[in-house]
Amino acid sequence: MMILSETIYKSSWKIILIENRFSTINSADDLVSSADGVLILDAIAMRLHITGELLKKISKMDKTLLENYPEIEWDNIMRLRDIVSHHYEKVDHEIIFDICKNHIPRLKSNIHDIIEKENSQNLDNPAC
Repeated sequence: MMILSETIYKSSWKIILIENRFSTINSADDLVSSADGVLILDAIAMRLHITGELLKKISKMDKTLLENYPEIEWDNIMRLRDIVSHHYEKVDHEIIFDICKNHIPRLKSNIHDIIEKENSQNLDNPAC
């Protein structure tokens, strides 16, 4: 159970890094209109890739955990990881902008809910 908790916690930190990198972006075009914007796009895409990879690990460790939070499209996050890994040239800056602006806050909230639930379960059952 400790490895699962650590993996969930790591995914939380990746989401915070995405938010930090995205904080200076005001429009999708900001991600492609300058060298700095492209650097931010690349950094965010890499963190989304890592987040997708961590979520795949979580899903393999506990097949039902993510199902308890159906408001998040977990499969889409994991598929985005595959796109970033294998088809990076198809990464669309407008989609990345939309993910960061509209989906990352909800994902962060759900990951924090999972962490809180895991922590309370570990306190209730310290032998895990």
